[in-house]
Amino acid sequence: MILASDWIAFHADRTPDKVALIDQHRGRHFTYAQFNDRSARLATYLREAWGVQTGDRIAILAKNSSDYFEFQFACIKLGAMMLPLNWRLADPELLFILNDAEVKGIVYDSEFAPRMPLLMQQSTATYVLHIHDGAVSIDSAPLYEQAIASTTQRVVMNPQTNHNTPLMIMYTAGTTGHPKGVIITHGMFFWNAINITVPTGLNCDSVHYCVLPTFHIGGLNLYANPTFHLGGTTIVARQYDPGLTLKTLSDPNLGVTHFFGVPAIYLFLAQNPDFDRTDLSAIKSWGCGGAPMPVALLERYAARGIIIQLGFGMTETSPTVFLIDKFRSLQKPDSVGKPLPHTRVRVVNDDFNDVAPGEVGEVVISGPNVTPGYWKRPDANESSFTLDEYGNRWLHSGDAGKVDEDGCIYIVDRYKDMYISGGENVYPAEIEQVIFGITEVADVAVIGVPDERWGESGLAFVVLKADCDLSSEHIIDQCRANLAKFKVPKIVRFVDSLPRNAAGKVLKRELRNQV
Repeated sequence: MILASDWIAFHADRTPDKVALIDQHRGRHFTYAQFNDRSARLATYLREAWGVQTGDRIAILAKNSSDYFEFQFACIKLGAMMLPLNWRLADPELLFILNDAEVKGIVYDSEFAPRMPLLMQQSTATYVLHIHDGAVSIDSAPLYEQAIASTTQRVVMNPQTNHNTPLMIMYTAGTTGHPKGVIITHGMFFWNAINITVPTGLNCDSVHYCVLPTFHIGGLNLYANPTFHLGGTTIVARQYDPGLTLKTLSDPNLGVTHFFGVPAIYLFLAQNPDFDRTDLSAIKSWGCGGAPMPVALLERYAARGIIIQLGFGMTETSPTVFLIDKFRSLQKPDSVGKPLPHTRVRVVNDDFNDVAPGEVGEVVISGPNVTPGYWKRPDANESSFTLDEYGNRWLHSGDAGKVDEDGCIYIVDRYKDMYISGGENVYPAEIEQVIFGITEVADVAVIGVPDERWGESGLAFVVLKADCDLSSEHIIDQCRANLAKFKVPKIVRFVDSLPRNAAGKVLKRELRNQV
């Protein structure tokens, strides 16, 4: 039995010899028949050895690879919920996520083997599977390749699965110090694939080069999974490298047609000494999101005939909401354009009425690509969604925007205190909690400030207790021990007090004026 919603099984039946997936780091190529077979065998192993049932959560802690997508489609076939783990997070952060999701097991690659004893001892995970190139594991965990080879039966997709079935929990940084698990459904994956096809020109002959981390929704869905949906080819890089990216994009034997990156990726690519002499004319679609793109950088690429389409999305929208038209990308370089076909967007005031053109309000989003809610967070579900008078459900993005007379939308600011460093969302409350844990600290506030390399980085304003002394290096070291590297503030500034309003809330706008 082949179910139409099992994308790789569908293409394995129609175009079995078409190359589906190239693992650049390992030099491996898999046809759709091979891709489907390996995913089905892995699903059989997880069902028989781990006892994975519909709705179980199973995690993966690994760098980008073909194995990552095999694991994803194994979860899809089982009706299980995949839990991608951000390997940049510190152990305490990963433990919170593992225990909040109540994971059954963890698939991991060799690079993270030293972290596994702690994660297994202090989490709900019972089972492990080690992605390892060698014949003998460096620990006692079962090996991924041996698990696939050990199975003879091949799981086909759970017939009870539909568009409303949860496919994944992806955790985003939390505004209150803990991340929230976004529930992502099969339907969200499907509608993202549909939405992104027209503005990018993706089709069955497309070749996408994936450099974004696959623990992000962007690494999975911009545009790897949409490419699989259409029966095209995805090349997976283990991680982003500017020199390797230029070579890959210009290699006629690979024939890359589609590329997506965050602004920092485009910046580092343009700074590479080979950029100006590399032939990039074969690329049909260049996409960008995650943070605003400097106009000067857009113009640098445009001078080479490369039009970068800016987009906007969220984990909660799987992620695509906008991807500006090519003809508008330079006319309106600070706009994300108009919503894509199967997504509705409004910019509303505090009364949930649409603002007039040019006025600033909150961007709210509705459509089949929007999450049904957050894992075990009824409080977040209540505060993040609004039902309008017609019964339509709108997600509050937390972003301020405005609409022009043509209906194009501009993201002008963030209502929340989040800032973006190197394409990663950073919430100051998480950092402030760590710094508050230092005995000598009386008060702290963290803001994002411009950073030439990363777009934004953290600046911590710290008030010390009376008669206490503390170095900025000690504070930064404490953050490094408890937070992912991209969250660690770059600068610490000691102040006598923090500006607050009558309700006691720190006035971060005044802190920004001091920078």
